[in-house]
Amino acid sequence: MAATAQRALRFAGKALAWLALALGLFVLAGWIGSSIPRNSGWTEPDDGIAIMVETNGVHTALVLPLVTPQKDWRRDFPASDIEASDAPYTHVSISWGQREVFLETETWADLRLSTVWHAMAGSDALLHVAHYIRPAPAADIRRLTLRAHEYARLVAAIEAQARIGRQRRMYPGYYAQDVFYETGGSYHLGNTCNQWTGDILAEAGVETGWWTPFAGGVMKWIPD
Repeated sequence: MAATAQRALRFAGKALAWLALALGLFVLAGWIGSSIPRNSGWTEPDDGIAIMVETNGVHTALVLPLVTPQKDWRRDFPASDIEASDAPYTHVSISWGQREVFLETETWADLRLSTVWHAMAGSDALLHVAHYIRPAPAADIRRLTLRAHEYARLVAAIEAQARIGRQRRMYPGYYAQDVFYETGGSYHLGNTCNQWTGDILAEAGVETGWWTPFAGGVMKWIPD
């Protein structure tokens, strides 16, 4: 019995060691991949359309003006879809992520091992849209200026991935100002919420990393 227990402990120790190694390699690969630039040489203009990129340290989102000559987001994400529908909103925060993480993990205390596994293995995604009133730049929400044609490309990239114009199911958000929408794409380790943000910025022509699985890999390209 003692020998069996020892073998089980050794096996568990080796399994944990391999898991730690795999995690370490993934983090290293993410750091390297996010350091290789796409759209190298891009420069931010002095004038243009101001957007923001926000993060909570784990997840990133694009904060866009509600109405510009290029796009009126009220048509696709009407305030009538949220509880606090009558506020004078000026911006929308748009992000993409794993369905169960979005719907079942309002706080990190709600995170379950099964949810993590589904996120790693591959599963459906949702779009998260929050409505803001005059957001101000801060450490966790940084301003970025795009040229008009760059912003138009960013809008087109979001429209292409978010099933804009199609019927889609909605889910209540965390608060009175946000909502989830069904969208396209499959979430997995190689295609995370932060990769989505990086890809959208890259489609606009902004300099960003090739592979940005972590929030830091996105934010390090956005000046403070």
